Amino acid sequence: MLDSDALWLALGFVLVIEGLFPFLSPSAWRQTFTRLLQLQDGQIRFIGLLSVLAGLALVWALS
Repeated sequence: MLDSDALWLALGFVLVIEGLFPFLSPSAWRQTFTRLLQLQDGQIRFIGLLSVLAGLALVWALS
């Protein structure tokens, strides 16, 4: 199964990837979040569902 070192490594990669966009382009990051705030709850849930499904597919494909 998954050991704790792999879990921490995966979390570290997520943080690096999540931090790249605001680091490289803070104004575009801010504009993106401004547009996200204008979305309806259902739209945000759909985006979240797609993210979860994509992550599960990636984990399934790599395991």
